[in-house]
Amino acid sequence: MTRVKRGKIATKKRKAILKYTKGFRWGRKSKERAAKEALLHAWTHAFKGRKQKKRDYRSMWQVQINAGARFSGLTYSKLISSLKKNKIILDRKILADLAKNEPKVFEKIVEKAKA
Repeated sequence: MTRVKRGKIATKKRKAILKYTKGFRWGRKSKERAAKEALLHAWTHAFKGRKQKKRDYRSMWQVQINAGARFSGLTYSKLISSLKKNKIILDRKILADLAKNEPKVFEKIVEKAKA
């Protein structure tokens, strides 16, 4: 059987792992075994974080819409239900942006929803 020299491949593998751990603390940025372990956890949390971010944004939009609706004498839930009844199709992201940056336009939408 012929001899297989793995020096290049092993080094390449190690460098690739350590490249991802740049900026990690302590030995997790420089020691291969610790770096591998750190990456397993980091990538798991990154996946979870992308899902969590969507939930966080939606709740933030709800708070902003509620704050805008309170100026017009409505609550968030009453506003959303009246928008659905009057077939005004605007998602929460757009409503929150209008409530925050364009309060006059948001007030007009609330008035339409009340009617």
